[in-house]
Amino acid sequence: MSSLRILGLFMGIVFMAACGDDVVVKPEAKLRLQYPAPSYIKVNDSCPFDFERNEMSEVELRPNCAINLNYPRMKATVYLTYREVQDNLNSLLSDAQKLTYDHTIKANEIFEQPRVDSIHKVYGMFYMINGDAATQSQFYATDSVKHFVTGSLYFNSKPNFDSIYPAVVYLRDDIRRIMETITWK
Repeated sequence: MSSLRILGLFMGIVFMAACGDDVVVKPEAKLRLQYPAPSYIKVNDSCPFDFERNEMSEVELRPNCAINLNYPRMKATVYLTYREVQDNLNSLLSDAQKLTYDHTIKANEIFEQPRVDSIHKVYGMFYMINGDAATQSQFYATDSVKHFVTGSLYFNSKPNFDSIYPAVVYLRDDIRRIMETITWK
Protein backbone atom coordinates (compact mmCIF):
# COMPACT_ATOMS: atom_id res chain seq x y z
CA MET A 1 0.00 0.00 0.00
CA SER A 2 2.85 2.30 0.69
CA SER A 3 4.30 1.83 -2.84
CA LEU A 4 0.84 2.47 -4.31
CA ARG A 5 0.59 5.65 -2.30
CA ILE A 6 4.09 6.76 -3.47
CA LEU A 7 3.12 6.01 -7.07
CA GLY A 8 -0.07 8.07 -6.69
CA LEU A 9 1.86 10.95 -5.13
CA PHE A 10 4.43 10.78 -7.97
CA MET A 11 1.65 10.81 -10.61
CA GLY A 12 -0.01 13.76 -8.89
CA ILE A 13 3.23 15.77 -8.93
CA VAL A 14 3.82 14.97 -12.62
CA PHE A 15 0.22 15.90 -13.44
CA MET A 16 0.47 19.21 -11.57
CA ALA A 17 3.81 20.06 -13.18
CA ALA A 18 2.39 19.37 -16.65
CA CYS A 19 -0.42 21.88 -16.12
CA GLY A 20 1.93 24.85 -16.17
CA ASP A 21 2.27 27.68 -18.69
CA ASP A 22 0.48 27.79 -22.00
CA VAL A 23 2.39 26.65 -25.06
CA VAL A 24 3.76 29.58 -27.05
CA VAL A 25 4.27 29.05 -30.75
CA LYS A 26 7.51 30.58 -31.97
CA PRO A 27 7.33 32.81 -35.04
CA GLU A 28 8.52 31.35 -38.32
CA ALA A 29 12.20 32.05 -38.86
CA LYS A 30 13.39 33.83 -42.00
CA LEU A 31 16.69 33.20 -43.73
CA ARG A 32 18.91 36.25 -43.42
CA LEU A 33 21.12 36.72 -46.44
CA GLN A 34 23.38 39.74 -46.67
CA TYR A 35 25.24 40.87 -49.75
CA PRO A 36 28.04 43.41 -50.07
CA ALA A 37 27.24 46.99 -50.97
CA PRO A 38 27.16 47.17 -54.76
CA SER A 39 29.96 48.77 -56.71
CA TYR A 40 29.20 49.57 -60.34
CA ILE A 41 31.39 49.71 -63.43
CA LYS A 42 30.58 50.67 -67.01
CA VAL A 43 30.06 47.94 -69.60
CA ASN A 44 31.46 49.30 -72.83
CA ASP A 45 31.68 46.80 -75.67
CA SER A 46 30.83 46.74 -79.36
CA CYS A 47 27.07 46.79 -78.74
CA PRO A 48 25.07 49.94 -79.57
CA PHE A 49 24.40 50.67 -75.87
CA ASP A 50 26.37 51.05 -72.64
CA PHE A 51 25.27 50.60 -69.04
CA GLU A 52 26.65 50.07 -65.56
CA ARG A 53 26.78 46.66 -63.92
CA ASN A 54 27.51 45.41 -60.44
CA GLU A 55 31.15 44.29 -60.10
CA MET A 56 29.82 41.14 -58.41
CA SER A 57 28.32 40.02 -61.74
CA GLU A 58 30.25 38.25 -64.47
CA VAL A 59 29.65 39.38 -68.06
CA GLU A 60 28.99 36.78 -70.74
CA LEU A 61 28.78 38.30 -74.22
CA ARG A 62 26.53 36.39 -76.61
CA PRO A 63 25.87 36.81 -80.34
CA ASN A 64 23.75 39.76 -81.55
CA CYS A 65 24.56 41.90 -78.50
CA ALA A 66 22.86 39.61 -76.03
CA ILE A 67 24.55 39.94 -72.64
CA ASN A 68 24.21 37.62 -69.64
CA LEU A 69 25.10 39.04 -66.25
CA ASN A 70 25.80 36.01 -64.08
CA TYR A 71 25.68 36.24 -60.29
CA PRO A 72 27.33 32.97 -59.18
CA ARG A 73 26.94 33.71 -55.46
CA MET A 74 23.16 34.01 -55.88
CA LYS A 75 22.86 31.44 -58.66
CA ALA A 76 21.06 34.04 -60.77
CA THR A 77 21.39 35.59 -64.22
CA VAL A 78 20.09 38.80 -65.74
CA TYR A 79 19.58 38.18 -69.46
CA LEU A 80 19.81 41.29 -71.67
CA THR A 81 18.69 41.16 -75.30
CA TYR A 82 19.15 43.90 -77.88
CA ARG A 83 16.93 44.45 -80.91
CA GLU A 84 17.12 47.17 -83.52
CA VAL A 85 13.89 49.08 -84.07
CA GLN A 86 12.87 48.92 -87.74
CA ASP A 87 9.22 49.97 -87.96
CA ASN A 88 8.49 47.21 -85.43
CA LEU A 89 8.33 49.16 -82.15
CA ASN A 90 4.72 48.15 -81.47
CA SER A 91 5.60 44.48 -81.97
CA LEU A 92 8.66 44.73 -79.69
CA LEU A 93 6.63 46.47 -76.97
CA SER A 94 3.84 43.91 -77.27
CA ASP A 95 6.31 41.00 -77.03
CA ALA A 96 8.03 42.50 -73.97
CA GLN A 97 4.72 43.05 -72.20
CA LYS A 98 3.42 39.60 -73.14
CA LEU A 99 6.60 37.97 -71.83
CA THR A 100 6.01 39.65 -68.48
CA TYR A 101 2.31 38.95 -68.20
CA ASP A 102 2.73 35.29 -69.19
CA HIS A 103 3.90 34.87 -65.57
CA THR A 104 0.53 35.87 -64.08
CA ILE A 105 -0.32 32.18 -63.62
CA LYS A 106 2.25 31.85 -60.81
CA ALA A 107 2.66 35.51 -59.83
CA ASN A 108 0.84 36.98 -56.85
CA GLU A 109 1.16 40.50 -58.23
CA ILE A 110 3.03 42.47 -60.88
CA PHE A 111 4.09 46.07 -60.26
CA GLU A 112 5.03 48.41 -63.09
CA GLN A 113 7.48 51.31 -62.81
CA PRO A 114 7.77 53.47 -65.93
CA ARG A 115 11.14 54.91 -66.90
CA VAL A 116 11.23 58.25 -68.71
CA ASP A 117 14.60 59.91 -69.32
CA SER A 118 14.06 62.47 -72.06
CA ILE A 119 17.60 63.86 -71.71
CA HIS A 120 19.24 60.52 -72.64
CA LYS A 121 16.23 59.34 -74.68
CA VAL A 122 15.64 56.20 -72.61
CA TYR A 123 12.02 55.15 -72.12
CA GLY A 124 10.82 51.90 -70.70
CA MET A 125 9.09 49.87 -68.05
CA PHE A 126 10.41 47.95 -65.05
CA TYR A 127 8.27 45.04 -63.83
CA MET A 128 8.50 43.56 -60.33
CA ILE A 129 6.88 40.13 -60.26
CA ASN A 130 6.07 38.83 -56.79
CA GLY A 131 5.31 35.16 -56.21
CA ASP A 132 6.67 31.82 -57.34
CA ALA A 133 6.96 32.85 -61.00
CA ALA A 134 9.94 31.81 -63.11
CA THR A 135 11.22 35.41 -63.15
CA GLN A 136 10.95 38.09 -60.48
CA SER A 137 11.92 41.13 -62.56
CA GLN A 138 11.81 42.17 -66.18
CA PHE A 139 12.26 45.41 -68.07
CA TYR A 140 12.47 46.99 -71.45
CA ALA A 141 14.18 50.20 -72.52
CA THR A 142 14.08 51.98 -75.86
CA ASP A 143 14.77 55.28 -77.56
CA SER A 144 11.58 54.65 -79.60
CA VAL A 145 13.49 55.13 -82.85
CA LYS A 146 16.44 52.76 -83.23
CA HIS A 147 17.23 50.78 -80.05
CA PHE A 148 15.31 48.29 -77.90
CA VAL A 149 16.71 46.34 -74.91
CA THR A 150 14.89 43.79 -72.76
CA GLY A 151 16.09 42.25 -69.53
CA SER A 152 14.91 39.34 -67.39
CA LEU A 153 16.06 37.98 -64.05
CA TYR A 154 16.12 34.20 -63.56
CA PHE A 155 17.42 32.06 -60.71
CA ASN A 156 19.00 28.65 -61.31
CA SER A 157 16.60 26.99 -58.89
CA LYS A 158 12.94 26.21 -58.48
CA PRO A 159 11.19 29.49 -57.74
CA ASN A 160 10.34 29.87 -54.06
CA PHE A 161 9.80 33.58 -53.60
CA ASP A 162 10.12 33.53 -49.81
CA SER A 163 13.52 31.85 -49.95
CA ILE A 164 15.05 34.02 -52.67
CA TYR A 165 13.48 37.31 -51.60
CA PRO A 166 16.69 38.94 -50.24
CA ALA A 167 18.49 38.19 -53.52
CA VAL A 168 15.48 39.43 -55.52
CA VAL A 169 15.53 42.79 -53.72
CA TYR A 170 19.30 43.14 -54.26
CA LEU A 171 19.10 42.26 -57.95
CA ARG A 172 16.09 44.50 -58.57
CA ASP A 173 18.28 47.41 -57.49
CA ASP A 174 20.93 46.26 -59.99
CA ILE A 175 18.35 46.08 -62.77
CA ARG A 176 17.13 49.58 -61.94
CA ARG A 177 20.75 50.74 -62.14
CA ILE A 178 21.09 49.15 -65.59
CA MET A 179 17.98 51.00 -66.77
CA GLU A 180 19.10 54.30 -65.24
CA THR A 181 22.55 54.15 -66.84
CA ILE A 182 21.72 52.94 -70.37
CA THR A 183 23.15 55.23 -73.02
CA TRP A 184 22.78 54.70 -76.74
CA LYS A 185 25.74 54.86 -79.13
